[in-house]
Amino acid sequence: MATTTVRLDPDEEHTLDELAEIHGGRSNALRVGLRLLAAETQRRAALADLLTEWEYEAGPVDEDAVAAMSNRYSLDS
Repeated sequence: MATTTVRLDPDEEHTLDELAEIHGGRSNALRVGLRLLAAETQRRAALADLLTEWEYEAGPVDEDAVAAMSNRYSLDS
């Protein structure tokens, strides 16, 4: 198993310590975070592919409609 050095500022170290209590240690907390980040990256890539295909089939995205939906559902852009 590989060892990696991570430099943290005091706030990040405090957060890691809090997460370590929940996840059974610092290494486990970092592994969980890494898996979550990888999953989020995969979801974003899949969404980008979906939107590209959708736009190809349905035409360009209507930015005004997107803004209206974002406002309606309180979504951050």
